[in-house]
Amino acid sequence: MLKVSNLDLHYGAAQALRSVSLQVPDNQVTCLLGRNGVGKTSLLRAIVGQIPASGGSVSWNDTDISKSSSEDLARLGLAYVPQGREIFPLLTVRENLQTGLFVLPRRERQIPDEIFELFPVLGDMLWRRGGDLSGGQQQQLAIARALVMKPRLLILDEPTEGIQPSIIKDIERVIRLLRERGGMSILLVEQYFDFVRALADTYAVMDRGEIVMAGDMHSDHEDAIMKHMTI
Repeated sequence: MLKVSNLDLHYGAAQALRSVSLQVPDNQVTCLLGRNGVGKTSLLRAIVGQIPASGGSVSWNDTDISKSSSEDLARLGLAYVPQGREIFPLLTVRENLQTGLFVLPRRERQIPDEIFELFPVLGDMLWRRGGDLSGGQQQQLAIARALVMKPRLLILDEPTEGIQPSIIKDIERVIRLLRERGGMSILLVEQYFDFVRALADTYAVMDRGEIVMAGDMHSDHEDAIMKHMTI
């Protein structure tokens, strides 16, 4: 389980996170909801060690990882797909996937066939450069690169942003398959409630750097959630 406790984060004098607490249970999909600019990405970046928190803690299976580097967290099984994808545009699809293998023991450093079952388009484009792919194909590549790491926690930051509807359906299908297969927790950040309604087990809603609601996704709180999702 991932557990965030009373996390504070500052950018200079501006406070981006205010005593944020969040849990991601084992083998479940947890969705972090909220409008743009409420602190969702800042929280993810603090979890994966990209920016230091100014207070509070982050633990993974009861081990404090607040001071761990991004590389150490990757080796522990945390995989992060950032907003904007951040693939390597000059590397081929195959080479992009291979960059995710460094966290694995040398004997396991090969791209699993399952990756191309989940994302068939990537198998057809192995030798194309990442920068030549469409935005939706790059998003699939970014998720596939994270899955190559064999993560125990997959963190996705707005995977549907700017993506055509057909590929959104593909991404939804993959998340659903991963959820049904088990063995992996997923923390999914979104601002579109319709996308996550049927995918998530639990949810938390952020507003102005704070968690303002949290609970079971299948509870009767949809109207209250939507109030925090609309401007």
